[in-house]
Amino acid sequence: MSAVAKLLNQKEQLLTRLDNNPGLNERAEIQAFLAKIETGLKLVGKPGFRCCRGRRIVLGERFP
Repeated sequence: MSAVAKLLNQKEQLLTRLDNNPGLNERAEIQAFLAKIETGLKLVGKPGFRCCRGRRIVLGERFP
């Protein structure tokens, strides 16, 4: 599973938890995690983003 797929999966799970009306503290934690996920998705989507191995990442491109 790619990093983007993992982030999207985590985002979906967190949004489901938000739909279940969590308490104030849990809601704040979920929103903080969602903000981090959104930041990660934006960084990966930037042109010229390089993965940890120094390769340029192009959305939709698959590595062996």
